Amino acid sequence: MGSQRELPPLLLRADAGANQGTGHVMRCLALAEAWRGRGGSAILISRCESVALRARIESSGATLVSLEPGNSVDADLQFILHQLAEHEAAVLALDGYHFDSQQQQALKIPGHPLLVIDDNAHLSAYHADILLNQNLGAAQLNYRCDPETALLLGPSFALLRPEFLNWRRRFRCVRTIGRRILVTLGGSDPGNFTLRVIEAVGRLDTPGIEVRVVVGPANPYLTALEKAVDESAVAIELWRDVSDMGSLMAWADLAVSAGGTTCWELACLGLPALVVPLADNQRRIAHELDAAGVVQNLGWHEEVSDERLAVALENLLYASYRRLSMSDKGRWLVDGRGAERVVEVLLERLSLRRVA
Repeated sequence: MGSQRELPPLLLRADAGANQGTGHVMRCLALAEAWRGRGGSAILISRCESVALRARIESSGATLVSLEPGNSVDADLQFILHQLAEHEAAVLALDGYHFDSQQQQALKIPGHPLLVIDDNAHLSAYHADILLNQNLGAAQLNYRCDPETALLLGPSFALLRPEFLNWRRRFRCVRTIGRRILVTLGGSDPGNFTLRVIEAVGRLDTPGIEVRVVVGPANPYLTALEKAVDESAVAIELWRDVSDMGSLMAWADLAVSAGGTTCWELACLGLPALVVPLADNQRRIAHELDAAGVVQNLGWHEEVSDERLAVALENLLYASYRRLSMSDKGRWLVDGRGAERVVEVLLERLSLRRVA
């Protein structure tokens, strides 16, 4: 217990908004919960537009430190350096594609282990004590890192909140005909693909369909979605400010999802999914998970017609053996303990620093 009290704070730097979604912040919250579970405190430094998401951050037990919207890159960097100076031996985690090699190098400070969370290997160089890419195929990417960097690659390090591990322990019934559809298109869904799914669901011939649509905290289309639900002949519910996604995933027989961090949650709970990438960085995730038999990738959202979406939904609702296979493969791929594993590596790095 004494070592827990001595654990330094974890500083996390990630942003959320209508254009970039909420995935970076949500996986940082998963890491924060795992860190807090070992007795440490967590501070999220963020530029976050959504009032609902800010409330979610604060309710998680992490301290939210908001950045000014118009701050320059240099001003943000100086702010983080100031926070590190204020918190002795603090661990720093960066999650966002805008943290370039120069910023990483400036923030890799002796006494403060640096974790960089990445998806793309798009930089010419990475400067970190630990580099995490939780995606399938991450081991095949060419990461150019400092020699001492520890690489954590693949879904065994997927950052999921504890709720998913709790729901994973429950038995999943794969029904002969699926009738419960969960629609979750990320925190923002800037192109309003959610509306297209609602319209496609209205084309289904399967009787007794129930649909629950999760409207993310940064989604600007609530009014249009409410109108579409009111006009639909299908039983559809809109869910906002969802704090327990695990319960909705446990309820559903099938999901329609974007290709972001939600895919790992779905896999962990064994929920089969039709995946539609809504951003460039989601294409690889959708492709790799489809190849692994965990999801069906429908392809880039602009190329998916309402008719094709409806046919894919209908086919998978009736394909119980295929849904069972997808469920088993997803659960095998993601066991829900990724955040715990990342925390263990961080603690090992802290121990090495203390010995040195």
